[in-house]
Amino acid sequence: MKHEYKVSYQRFDNWKELPIEDHELVDRAYEVCKSAYAPYSKFHVGASLRMTNYEIITGSNQENIAYPSGLCAERVALFYAGANLPNEKVQTLCVVAKGDLLPIEKILSPCGACRQVMLETEVRQNLKYRIILVSQNGVAIVFNSAEDLLPLAFGITD
Repeated sequence: MKHEYKVSYQRFDNWKELPIEDHELVDRAYEVCKSAYAPYSKFHVGASLRMTNYEIITGSNQENIAYPSGLCAERVALFYAGANLPNEKVQTLCVVAKGDLLPIEKILSPCGACRQVMLETEVRQNLKYRIILVSQNGVAIVFNSAEDLLPLAFGITD
């Protein structure tokens, strides 16, 4: 029997076309992107989370010479929120990046480990959240759930 997965998302030619409440998230992600420690990849990633109390949490990628001991920006922010705001939930996650690792016209996409953590966060908080991915050319893609990025996630049943 054939089955299909369909993913719905919104595409914006420029992130400034996003709803105004998302602009601060993008700005904060770009700001924290500057603090990334990326001497090996030269690819700076910033992530920002809007929590249910409207607090914004940020994280940047932190590389390590003993690869894979570093951590992606998405997980830095999500783990910080889980450890320090355990009673709050993520409403929106925004990810931006700068660097030559990815051509500017390519869609920015979280790695598999980050996708799994993003989905586990939804399961943990029993609430789906929006994900905004902003490519280096300013194009923004918005998903309504981490499940859209990882339909066959480890530990998740149909």
